[in-house]
Formats: sequence, C-alpha cells, structure tokens
Amino acid sequence: MGEARIDGRPVALEAAIAEAARMLAASRLPVIAGLGTDIAGARAALSLAEQIGGVVDHMHAAAVMRDLAVMRAAGAYLTTPNEARLRGDTLLLVGPGLIETCPDLGRLFGKLGPEAAERERRIFSLCPGKGNVHAAATTVGRNASELPTLLAMLRARVAGRPGNAPKPVAALATALQGAHFGVAVWSAASLDAPTIEMLFGLIDDLNAGTRFSGLPLAPDDNAHGVLQTCGWLTGFPMRTGFGRRHPEHDPWRFDATRLVDDGEADCALWISAYRAAAPAWHRTIPQIVLSTEPAADQHVTIQVGRPALDHDAVEHDARSGMIVARVARQASALPCVADVIRSIAAALPHPGFPC
Repeated sequence: MGEARIDGRPVALEAAIAEAARMLAASRLPVIAGLGTDIAGARAALSLAEQIGGVVDHMHAAAVMRDLAVMRAAGAYLTTPNEARLRGDTLLLVGPGLIETCPDLGRLFGKLGPEAAERERRIFSLCPGKGNVHAAATTVGRNASELPTLLAMLRARVAGRPGNAPKPVAALATALQGAHFGVAVWSAASLDAPTIEMLFGLIDDLNAGTRFSGLPLAPDDNAHGVLQTCGWLTGFPMRTGFGRRHPEHDPWRFDATRLVDDGEADCALWISAYRAAAPAWHRTIPQIVLSTEPAADQHVTIQVGRPALDHDAVEHDARSGMIVARVARQASALPCVADVIRSIAAALPHPGFPC
C-alpha cells in the first residue's frame, strides 16, 4: 500500500480519500489535470468530472491540440507506426525533438516488409536541429528556425511553383514525389500550428501523384490513450468541462493552466501515474496529487502504482498506434488511479454538481 499524506503528514489512505472528497465537493470549479494514467484511470477521471462539474485536461494537451486543430480544419492523411515501418520506402523526419519524443524511433529504420522488400528505404531529415536523428538520413536545413521557410519552399516545388528553391530542397521534392509509400514524421511538441498546417498541405499535395501519409508521434503519459478515451465517452478531446451538466469542449476556455493561473479554478486533482511530474502552474491552489512519489508540499497526496508496472493496464502503444492490454511487470500493492478516484467519488458528501 502506498503512502498518503495530508499537509505532509502521513495518514491512512481512507483519511486522504475523505479529505480529497471534501475538497472537491466544496470547489466551485475543480480541474482534473495531468491525466497521466491508463484507460481505466481516464474513464474514472471523466466520470468524476461529470459528477462534480469539473474540467479535464492532459499535461500534453497543447501538443495534441495543435495536430487536432489542423485536422479539424482540413483533414489529414495519417498512418500507423507499423505501416510506416513495413511500407514506408521514403521517410521525411520533420523538425527537432523526434528522438526525445520517441526514443524508439529507430524501429522505423528497420527492414521493409515483404510487399516493399524490393525497394530501398530513403530517409530525409528536414531541419533536425543539432545533428542528424539517424546516420543514414540526408539532412536538408539545420536550424529549427529555418523549418517554416524550407517547408514552404518544398511545398511550392511539389505543387509546380519552383521559384528560387535551393538545390537541396528541389532534390528533396523530387525524391518525395518519387516515393511509393512516403511517410512524414513529426512531433507537435516541437512545431507550431502554422508549420503543422503547412506540413499537412505538403502531404495533401504529394497525394496528387503518389501515396504519402503523416505520422505524428504520440507524447508520453498515455496522451493519445486519454485522447481516445475522452473521444468515445464525451465526443470531444481533452480540455472538456462539465459545468453545465453536459460535456463542452473549448481548447482555450478549459485549458487547466489558464484556469489556475487566471484564478478561475479553486481546486485541482493532479494525476501523474507514469512519473512524478508536477504542473507548470504559476499560481498555488489547493491540490490533490495522485503520483508515483508522495509530494510533501501539497495538501493531499496519494502514492499510486505505475500502469503496466505495478498493476495490469490498458493503454496506448506508441509502437503500434493501438490500444493494448499489458500485464504488470512487477505487480505491487500500490493502488491504481482508477481505484483511488472511484473511492473519492464514493466518498463525496453531496454527490452531484456543486451549488
């Protein structure tokens, strides 16, 4: 059984749960944020948010929402990591930070599948920042600051408007147009929305003459798993509120960091079950923390187990792009996020929406 504390003092788990329920019941606008948890934890968090009229937001929602904003406006050609590995004969790695986002990115450089075995894989890296992401990649542009300009030149060249594109950009355009199955790989954590929109436009233009798809890398902390859970339970992604007895989505209005820093939220339930991550808020409000390490500087903290390590879990798998079930590698007595949240919900003194 994990540690539970109130104002830094060790207490029984039941006492911490009762205090957390009291805080949430008394809150006028509680936020359930972080959301670094498995599918069961996300389901429990959404159910609790609906019960108390709260807001749900993920710690990596900003990156996720940048991709979603462009897809909502214009649609997108997307593929899965497995398809990229088996069929992608031309890989375009866009921008910096790919290895940091996905240390397992090297799996995309393995052997092509049987259907594409006769082709040779070509790898291009567009403005990777410091160094190449892979020794076999042909680099076009170095600094991340060059990316919007070079991406615009590349798209113009592909669309038949060559202009004054440098030779490396022209050569890259020709290579991309010659792909049998091309895949652009990027991390929204390193790109802004206009750059992502330009990239989606390039992929769309390439599909006029060949087959090209995009592969946005999933952030950590089961961000895509929580995204899908929010989708099938509410019809919306994260940054959704239940203050009017039904789910409402607004990326600005229900941004947990903005709600806390602007003084709109008066209580927070922070969830980080994969690691001991802390919120990047500038304002201090009463917090209930469910994390892998008990925090001494918050009002209520409860230590929880890591999904797929301390307990069985269902979560998004970045390697396959699918939701998968995993057996605990080192099963322990630490409670899972879902059980703790369900206990808090059951202990609420006045179930339902606050007055």
